[in-house]
Amino acid sequence: MFGELRDADISVQRACTLTGISRATYYRRAKPVGPRHGPWRARTPPPQALSTAERDQVLAVLNSPAYADLAIPQVWARELDAGRYHCSMSTMYRIARAAGQSRERRRLATHPPRVRPELVATGPGQVWSWDITALKGPVKGVWFKCYVVIDIYSRYVTGWLVAAGEDAVVARDFLATAVSRNGIEPHTIHADRGGAMVSKPVSEMLVDLGVLRSHSRPRTSNDNPYSEAQFKTMKYVPDFPDRFGSLADARAFCDGFFTAYNHEHRHSGIGWHTPASVHYGTAEQIREQRQATLDAARTVHPDRFNHRPRAPKLPNEAWINQPTQQTQTVSI
Repeated sequence: MFGELRDADISVQRACTLTGISRATYYRRAKPVGPRHGPWRARTPPPQALSTAERDQVLAVLNSPAYADLAIPQVWARELDAGRYHCSMSTMYRIARAAGQSRERRRLATHPPRVRPELVATGPGQVWSWDITALKGPVKGVWFKCYVVIDIYSRYVTGWLVAAGEDAVVARDFLATAVSRNGIEPHTIHADRGGAMVSKPVSEMLVDLGVLRSHSRPRTSNDNPYSEAQFKTMKYVPDFPDRFGSLADARAFCDGFFTAYNHEHRHSGIGWHTPASVHYGTAEQIREQRQATLDAARTVHPDRFNHRPRAPKLPNEAWINQPTQQTQTVSI
């Protein structure tokens, strides 16, 4: 049937449609190919293809001292301006790709990876963390800046400030005041890489005090977890306003919040003690009182306890990026 249609001078496509045979089946039967052993025969290059010598010449031009650092379009255009045409721009790209030279041809600056900060504090007054957060002002586009520095071991806010903007000099004076007011110079102060944090006034002040500087890696908020967590606690309290009517309103709110945070808020990371209790060394005494209360409750109702209840313990240390392997750390 198929042969009769072909004899009637009907196209292959039409004949396949009438007979229900695919064109691939027709061509496979018309020119059967037996099993192939070994690699395919090399393709015969088209007549317009460059010879091996010509390709080598193009590669030599691309790698010449005058063109080694230039992009291929630059080389092609300059050679054309000099009255020399070797091949098309796309062919130059193919030759360079075949030679493994399709990467960036210019020498690029390389930067070593940022060091992962690893800090540990075994008591108050050793490592501080500070950051700046934005507070919405009375109208859209107006923001106040809240500077906060916190002790990572006790979670005690050692200093805070609400200013009209972020400024390096304000940040320097803020940290200097926090150190002076607490009467102790921490071993290390950690911050992210904001403009005020890495500014010259702040750096020089910390060097003069003999305090080590530590910075988060770029775009890595987890490197400053204590400050970030404290800001979240502040902004999620029920009475946190959507906007502050003035700078005085923002300062009044922060004054009340940080007083309660330091002296009333029980923090899960420090055995449900207040930051002030841990910072000023009364937490162990409070823990003993808690234990006595639990023991008394067990004595009154022993049937309600399967074992002796234990008051939450204080942590032995506080880490920023605790290492998982034996690595070099900044130990206080």
